[in-house]
Amino acid sequence: MPRSSPSTLSAGKEAEAQVLAARIRELADEELVAMARLLVSKPEHEIFGDTEFELRDIVLKLGAKALEEHLRLKKTATTDRASTVPPANKPPSCKATEPSR
Repeated sequence: MPRSSPSTLSAGKEAEAQVLAARIRELADEELVAMARLLVSKPEHEIFGDTEFELRDIVLKLGAKALEEHLRLKKTATTDRASTVPPANKPPSCKATEPSR
């Protein structure tokens, strides 16, 4: 699936992206502090290796928060008309049908 670049967003989508970005910034504070604490707690010779994986875990948590927030902000209501198809009253029969003799 092709990725959209920021320059290809419509004005409405750009506004939506800015709202989401602002919300993600608010949610990111905990992870940013955790990353900073991790980095300042390590001596220079320990910055790479296990510390990189610890940083990636923190970034993945932030990514999960971003996804959750995006889904939360997405509108679930639709502007389409309600379906005119009546709901099923009972499930269909599971019996195989044979021609009567």
